[in-house]
Amino acid sequence: MSLVVAKIGTSSLTDPAGRIVPSAINKLCGEVASLRKDGHRVVVVTSGAIAAGLPLLGMSEQRPPDPAVLQAVSAVGQAHLVDHYNRALASHGLLGGQVLLAPLDFVHRKQYLHARQTLRLLLDLGVVPVVNENDAIADDEIRFGDNDRLAALVSHLLSADVLVLLTDQPGLLSGDPRLDGQASLIEEIVAVDEKLEALAGGAGSERGSGGMASKLAAAKIAAWSGVRAVIAAAGRDEVLADAVAGTPGVGTVFVPRPERLPARKLWIAFAVGASGRIVVDEGARAALEDRGVSLLAAGIIGVEGMFDADDAVELAGPDGTVFAKGLARQPATVVRELAGRRGAPEVVHRDDLVILP
Repeated sequence: MSLVVAKIGTSSLTDPAGRIVPSAINKLCGEVASLRKDGHRVVVVTSGAIAAGLPLLGMSEQRPPDPAVLQAVSAVGQAHLVDHYNRALASHGLLGGQVLLAPLDFVHRKQYLHARQTLRLLLDLGVVPVVNENDAIADDEIRFGDNDRLAALVSHLLSADVLVLLTDQPGLLSGDPRLDGQASLIEEIVAVDEKLEALAGGAGSERGSGGMASKLAAAKIAAWSGVRAVIAAAGRDEVLADAVAGTPGVGTVFVPRPERLPARKLWIAFAVGASGRIVVDEGARAALEDRGVSLLAAGIIGVEGMFDADDAVELAGPDGTVFAKGLARQPATVVRELAGRRGAPEVVHRDDLVILP
C-alpha cells in the first residue's frame, strides 16, 4: 500500500470571489476516503486560507499588498478552511488533524524530526493530516512561497510513494491551449530541463501564489526525493485513485530519480532562493563535481551580488553556467577579499553543497 500526499490549490477550492466551494472539498475528501478503504495512507496539503479569509472580513477579491494584513486574513481563513475539511472527512467516518508548517521545520534537524514524528503518529492513529503553511506567523523573507513546494517537502519528509499536485489543468501541456490549438498533454517526464521550465510559464491565478511553474518545481523536488509526482486536474473523476494506480492519461507523471537527496541538500537545491553567485575556475569546478570536496577560496575567480553568511549562493563555471548551489560560510564582502588566495578558509562546505543536473 502507498503513502500518498495530495496537494490542492486555491483556484481549485474557491470561486472567483475567493469563497470556499464545499463541493470541491467534498470531492477531494471522498477520494481520500476511497484510498483509505484500499489501505493507502493519505496526507492532504491544502491552500486557500488567505482566499477564504478575504470575503469573511468583507475585503475585496484582490489580495492586499500588506504582509501583516495577509497574515491576519490567513488566521481567519484557516479556521474556516479546516472546518470545511473536518465536516467533509467526518461524513466518511474520518478524522482530520491540522498541521501548520514553516520552512525552518525542514532546515533544522530537531524540528524536522519533530514534524516527521507528528505526521507519522497522526497517520498511525488513522487521522488524515491536513497541512498548510503557517501563514499567520510566517516571516515574509523565509517562507515556501507556494504550497506546491511545501507538498514536495512533506513527500520527502515522509518518504511518500506518490505526490499528486491537483490543479485546474489536466497536467503540463505542450503549449498554451489559448494560443496553440494543437497543445497536448505531456504524459511522462524523465528529467526537468530549461525547455520544460520555459513551457510552464509564470504564476497562476490572482487568488493563489502558484501556477504550473511552481508545480513543475515541486515535481522536480519530488523526483530528487525518490517520489513519483503527478500533476493532474482536480476536477477529474477518481483522480487520486488513477494517480496512485498509474492510469495512463491521468496527468503528467514525473519519473523519480533512483538516488534520494538528503533533506538538507534538497532544501538548499530547491527550496531557498539564491542571494548571489560565486564564479570558480575549471579546476575548482572539476574538484567539486568529481571529488565532492568543499569550495576553497583559491578556486574563486568572481563574486556576484551581496549575500550574508549562511545565505544560499549559486556556483558557476568560467562560462557562467550554474552547476551547483550551496550555503556561503562568509558574506560576499569577505569572499571577494579571499578570492584566489590559498590557505583561506572554506567558502562553501561540502555538506552544504549540492551539484545540480
